[in-house]
Amino acid sequence: METTRQQKIARLIQKDLSNIFQTETRQMRGVLVSVSAVRISSDLSVAKAYLSIFPSSKAEEIINNVNANASRLRYTLGTLERHQLRIIPELKFFIDDSLDYVENIDRLLKEEGINRENAPELESQDEDAENTTEEDSTEASESTND
Repeated sequence: METTRQQKIARLIQKDLSNIFQTETRQMRGVLVSVSAVRISSDLSVAKAYLSIFPSSKAEEIINNVNANASRLRYTLGTLERHQLRIIPELKFFIDDSLDYVENIDRLLKEEGINRENAPELESQDEDAENTTEEDSTEASESTND
């Protein structure tokens, strides 16, 4: 559980890193890098930044480049946050593949023939299943009470 201070610092670092990456990637046409989340350690010494990179085919190359230049990014971050933070945390970057995961789920659902039009039918089936399990549990509890 993160403290309020950790959350505030994480949001501040996320905002500033986003600005840094926005200016850095302007030179690279067709590449979009966004900072999806920042988690900071309890002693505020290490910040883990999760980057969402589009296109995902270049993600590994970009994350290796970013990790190689982490000290330069930390210095740039320090110049932006020098009045808010006494110590600038060490930066570690990771790929956020949650968008790829969502795309994979969508692709699998489309392959199975399930689409948004069939969703209400599925919800009603789920409700029926819940109702039967509730009835079964009620019957089971009544039989144990006898």
